[in-house]
Amino acid sequence: MFLCLFAECKTTGFATESQIQSDIISLGTFPGEPNWNVRKVFELRNPPDVSQSSEVVAFNKYQRASGVFLSLFTLLWIRVFAALGCSGSASNTVSSSGLPPTEQVVAPVFTITPEQNGAVLITLSDSAANANIYYSLDGSTPTSASPQYIAPFLVASNTTVQAIGIHGGETNSPVSNKTFSPNIASGTLVWSEEFDNTTGANAQPNPAVWTYDTGAGGWGNGELENYCAWGSSTVPCNSTKPNEYVGTDGYLHIVAQQPSAGVYTSSRLKTHGLFSFQYGRLEFRAQVPEAQGFWPAAWLMGNNIQTVNWPACGEQDVMERVNAATTPDINVGSIHGPGFTGSSLGTNFYFPNGVTAATWHTYGMIWKPGSVSYYVDDPTKPYVTYTSSSLAGLNGASWPFDGGQASFIILNLAVGGQYPGSPNTSTPFPSEALVDYVRLYTC
Repeated sequence: MFLCLFAECKTTGFATESQIQSDIISLGTFPGEPNWNVRKVFELRNPPDVSQSSEVVAFNKYQRASGVFLSLFTLLWIRVFAALGCSGSASNTVSSSGLPPTEQVVAPVFTITPEQNGAVLITLSDSAANANIYYSLDGSTPTSASPQYIAPFLVASNTTVQAIGIHGGETNSPVSNKTFSPNIASGTLVWSEEFDNTTGANAQPNPAVWTYDTGAGGWGNGELENYCAWGSSTVPCNSTKPNEYVGTDGYLHIVAQQPSAGVYTSSRLKTHGLFSFQYGRLEFRAQVPEAQGFWPAAWLMGNNIQTVNWPACGEQDVMERVNAATTPDINVGSIHGPGFTGSSLGTNFYFPNGVTAATWHTYGMIWKPGSVSYYVDDPTKPYVTYTSSSLAGLNGASWPFDGGQASFIILNLAVGGQYPGSPNTSTPFPSEALVDYVRLYTC
C-alpha cells in the first residue's frame, strides 16, 4: 500500500493549496452530506468575520483547521485507494478515477424445459432485465461477437452452452454454463407440433408455440393479403371467421378469405420468440391449395433477423409453390442469404405424373453443419443439397447457416404478389392450407 502511495508522491510531488481546493471541488458529495464539498471550499476561501469576539474567531479557526485537515486526510485515503485500485487490491471500493466502480451485470439464468426423448428447450434470462445475453455452443467463451440470445432454442446433442450478459457501462457478467449429454441417436424425434384438439370446437393454435405476423403492406413481395392473428377483429379481420385454427380433425387450418371485392385476409404463423433450433431433420406434412394467386409456404428464418435483418439472417424454404397445379406439379426448395436472394439458389422438385401438391405430402429439410438438403416424401432421397460451395460465382455471397444462430419456423398462405400474380375469377375463396404436423428429428 505505502510503496504505491510513496511512488505516486515521488512522481507528482505534494499538492499546492489550489490543487487541494480543486481536488476538494472534484470530490463530489458523500451520502448524508450533500453540501460537504461546497462547505469545505467555502471554509478555505472565507476568513473569519473580524467583528466577532476573539473566542468565536478562535473557534472558527479551529473549525476551519479541522475541516482542512479532514479534507486532506480524505484526499490522502482516496489517493491510497486509487493507487491500490491500480493493483486490484481495492478495485471493489474506488476506481482509478476516484469514482465508485461500475456495477457488474448479473449472470444469465438457465431455464430448462424437457421436450421429447431427452432433448431440452433452453431459455436464458437476465434477472435484472437490462443486459443483452450472448451464448456459445462450440466451447468458446461467449463475447458480444457471439450469437445473441433471442428466443428459446432446442438442445438435442451433447454440448456445453455458455452464456454471458453484456450491458454498456457495466462490467460483463460471469459466464454461466450448462453441459448436456443426452446421447440421442440419429433419427430420433425430439420436438413436434401435432395440432391435437380434443375440445370439440375449432381452437386457437398453441400460444406457447405460435405467434403471428399481422397487417398488410405487401411484405416485400407486393402481396395483397392482410394477415390476421387469432381472435383479431381489426378490419378486415373477423374473429368469428378466423384465418387460422386447429380443427377437430387435428389439422392446422390456414384460411385465405375475400371479405369484400379486392380485399383478402390470411394468416402467417411463426414460432419466433418461442421456439427455435439449429440442425436436424424437419418435416411438415401438408396439403396446399392450388389456384391463381395462391402462395403457400413452410420455411425458416434466423433468430438474428432482429439484429442483422434479412437476408443476413438466412432463409430456408422447405415447401413453396404458386398458382394452379402444373404438369408435372412442383415444389421449390430454396435458400437465401447475403448475396443470394431471389431465384439464385432454388430447385424444383417434380411430383410424379398425376400427383399434385393439393394432396398430402411430407416436405422435409435435413440441416447439418455445412449443408442444407430438401426432400419430398422420402428423406433418403433429397432432390437438392446446398453447401457453401454452392455460393461460388455469386458476388458478395456468404453462408449464414452455421454461425451458431438458431432459426424459427413460419407457416403461411400468401395471396398475390410479384411471384404468383393476383387472384382472378377462377380463384376460389375461402381456400385453405392444411398442416397435419411439424416434426423435428436428430440427423
